[in-house]
This record gives sequence, C-alpha cells and structure tokens, in this order.
Amino acid sequence: MPTLSIRIKFGPKGHIGPGKVELLEQIAAFGSISAGARQMGMSYKRAWDLIEEMNALFGKPVLDTQKGGRKGGGAQLTQIGLAVVSRFRAVERAALAVAEPHMAGLQAEMNDSSG
Repeated sequence: MPTLSIRIKFGPKGHIGPGKVELLEQIAAFGSISAGARQMGMSYKRAWDLIEEMNALFGKPVLDTQKGGRKGGGAQLTQIGLAVVSRFRAVERAALAVAEPHMAGLQAEMNDSSG
C-alpha cells in the first residue's frame, strides 16, 4: 500500500514535516535533545538546527531546555511544541482518511498493470 507524507509549507518562512515532528516526539519521550536525536540516528547539532528552525518559524521556543547534562538537565516541549505535534498529526490523520481510498485505487492500478 502506498504511504502519504505531509509537509506543511509556510512560504519563505519555512516548513514542518514528519522529520521535525518526529524529532519533537522523540525529545518529549526521552526528555533530552541528544537522546531524541540519537534515537533518530541524527547528530545533536542537526537536531539543534532543526529546533532553531522551528523556533524561528513559530516565533516562540518549541522546547524548554535545562542545562545540566547527566546532573538533571533535559528538554521538554513547550505549549507551542505540543501544539505543533498535535496539529501536524491531526492534519496527517485527516489527509490520510481522505486519501486512503485513492491510494488503494492507485495500488490496484499498479497490480492490474503488472499482471
């Protein structure tokens, strides 16, 4: 079955897509930028650059960070970070609900033409 991937563009300001949203979800799950990035096979610098892009895009921080490393530091999503994840996933679910029968039709066309 085909899959659907959504990217929401905000003109020249930037975009969000499944990678940035997954990064926020991993950071929320593990409580740290480095652990979230590691879970995705991403460098800390790349993760931080993506977070900075989202901060600039939304004009507010998507994370609240505490310095300290092993001594109690970490990161958690701010209200805007939580909203970004929630709204993006809602858009994905809505788009998939509408697209699913059409994707199944496309898959059927592929199966019919290959037989």
